[in-house]
Amino acid sequence: MRLEVFFGHHQLAAGDVSGRVVAVIDVLRASTTIAVALANGARAVAPFDNSEDVVTRSKTLVRGEIRLAGERRMHPIPGFDLGNSPREFTREAVEGKTILLSTTNGTRALLAVQGARDVLVASYVNFSPCLAMLRAAARGGADIAIVCAGSDRHFSLEDAACAGRYTRHITKRLANVDVNDAARACMLVDGKYRDDLEYLFSISSHGRALAEAGYAEDLTICAAVDECPVVPIYADRQITKLGPERER
Repeated sequence: MRLEVFFGHHQLAAGDVSGRVVAVIDVLRASTTIAVALANGARAVAPFDNSEDVVTRSKTLVRGEIRLAGERRMHPIPGFDLGNSPREFTREAVEGKTILLSTTNGTRALLAVQGARDVLVASYVNFSPCLAMLRAAARGGADIAIVCAGSDRHFSLEDAACAGRYTRHITKRLANVDVNDAARACMLVDGKYRDDLEYLFSISSHGRALAEAGYAEDLTICAAVDECPVVPIYADRQITKLGPERER
């Protein structure tokens, strides 16, 4: 089987995700926020490219059953119920609701992987359950693509480190695994920072920008490995939690 990492959805070419199992990673913060929302009882998260699409879609739904969420330049979109901070997605705020979400990087990466066999939203907070699904796919011979959302079409250290951790564990004790150079580089990044994720976030460009913008507490949440044991699956234009109704 083949495992490839891509730095940003803009790197994807035709065939890079077609028929593959795909993991989309946006550690700071969309992947983490989506996992937190589903762990706290959100019915689903629907990703959108922009705020206008969110508003348009919301007009077709019952207002009390949805939450409008998203960010631009890290801050909440004016008029929306929630931003993109995982701290906001409490059980009281999201239980039983469908979240219409638009972010600068994460949701756009999700929208770019159409044609994949399966798409999951991966991060540190849901590492072990996502790893279990990816390992099972690899053992079954499925090709895997890990797409790092990055930041404004640029490389993100934290996404690469997370992709490296997944790559290292997916390929462990598996024979005949072909990985690309990006995957090998990510494993090196993970090896350097895996024992201190908060330090990693504190030195990464986007992590520093979030702290300076007032979201330093988010970095601690995003570094909490396995705090949200859910596998968010993106299919039929929405992300739902893997469970009895959506078994693979």
